[in-house]
Amino acid sequence: MSGGRADDGAGSARRGRRPAGQDTRAVVLAGAREEFRERGYEAASVRSVARRAGVDPGTVRHWFGGKTQLFTASLGLVDVDPAAIVRAAADGPVESLGERLVRAVVDVWDTDYGETVRLVIPAVMSDPGLRALLPQFLGAELLGPIVARLGVADARLRASLVASQMAGVLMTRYLVPIEPLASESPAGVAALVGPSVQRYLTGDLPPA
Repeated sequence: MSGGRADDGAGSARRGRRPAGQDTRAVVLAGAREEFRERGYEAASVRSVARRAGVDPGTVRHWFGGKTQLFTASLGLVDVDPAAIVRAAADGPVESLGERLVRAVVDVWDTDYGETVRLVIPAVMSDPGLRALLPQFLGAELLGPIVARLGVADARLRASLVASQMAGVLMTRYLVPIEPLASESPAGVAALVGPSVQRYLTGDLPPA
């Protein structure tokens, strides 16, 4: 009998030194992508990603902060906080929520002239796993707070209509630029599109 330590297979797979710096970040990100694909956005957690990556949860939080930031990094989005977009839009009267929401979204994507949208959206759409995760993420982090703010029976329908409108703006402003919308200022886009979004949020909708 040797004096060495006996580890089971699962334990030995997780033990040992991890590469430092960006290598550790890459290991965590790879583990996160696997975890999100296998378990879905809502079921995955910082702890479950840490277990899969073979690091402690503090390491995950050091690099990514929390689950939301971890998922956006998995999509290839850097320094994008969807919750901040929602907070910026939700802080104010419901009657002007539509214009604020459009302005907040356009302001975020305009920071690099739409380059992130042009790179990330095609990549996500071409990956069945990430594409399936996107509705879960949008529901939990973006549409969910809007639904809660509205507090009406058909809030989920209204939020999904808002999502369709915003997807159209992203498409025609960044992916397939259509003028003059593609060159309009963020304030101009918000003024033009905001009323339509507002109708989806609080206006009368025809019977389904």
